[in-house]
Amino acid sequence: MRAASTFTVPVIAADGVRSELICVQPAGLAAHWVYWLPAMGVAAKHYLPLAEAFAAHGIAVALHEWRGIGSSHCRAGRKHDWGYRQLLEVDLEAGVLEARTHWPEATAWMGGHSLGGQLACLYAGLHRQDVAGILLVASGSPYWRTFAYAPLIYLALALAAPLSQLLGYLPGRKLGFGGNEARGVIADWSRSGRTGRYAAYGLAVDIEQQLAAVESPVLALQLRDDWLAPSRSLAWLLDKMPHAPKRTGIIDPSQLVGRPADHFSWMKVPLAIAAQWAAWMQSDNRT
Repeated sequence: MRAASTFTVPVIAADGVRSELICVQPAGLAAHWVYWLPAMGVAAKHYLPLAEAFAAHGIAVALHEWRGIGSSHCRAGRKHDWGYRQLLEVDLEAGVLEARTHWPEATAWMGGHSLGGQLACLYAGLHRQDVAGILLVASGSPYWRTFAYAPLIYLALALAAPLSQLLGYLPGRKLGFGGNEARGVIADWSRSGRTGRYAAYGLAVDIEQQLAAVESPVLALQLRDDWLAPSRSLAWLLDKMPHAPKRTGIIDPSQLVGRPADHFSWMKVPLAIAAQWAAWMQSDNRT
């Protein structure tokens, strides 16, 4: 049997920012393809095991690269800033358009990990006719009230935005949270964490309203020991899409070859996770 193939294609956003889209093509014709959004600060290449696991089920994958991370040619700093608007309207528009040219007849799905899952939902709200369904793992709203140690979470959210303004970016690599993030991204993320509502500076539409209109089905998988995306956080996000058919599941270490069922360990052993999504995507009973 012919093996899956991996290739990269250049993506140039409307404002000139360049990155590479990593694509994995299964052996044979793909009936479905997934546009995958990484977690904050995580380069696209780290999701190759997931893409290859999908390919084993005949599903193609395009791995998005966040602006400022990995193959992206720019980096966050005092002279280079962006927020959710650029990620949603500029970068994702360009990446999805490029990916669609490779699988024009296949059914398109959005998926994401952590912040990537949140933005996958927001993108689906802005492009409801183009997304067949949403795949989430280790994701949920950052709303502080949904976490254990809520006051400490609120304090971290409240400090992140002014710190990034002071330094010109958030030094996530040094802080042990995310990558080196643009202050606009941190402002939008912090606001959603403090208020429980999504907004993007400069975006003309109400993304909470668009999110509420999503009708595409969602399969959300939570990691049993993931304190960064607890069940209440996931529920807060899913409740923003009242018209979307939703399924949830819990992943434990037995499904991860004994690895911890936490926020990141699953990425190295995603076979069981990909199998659940693939069965659901290819089923006629997703509601």
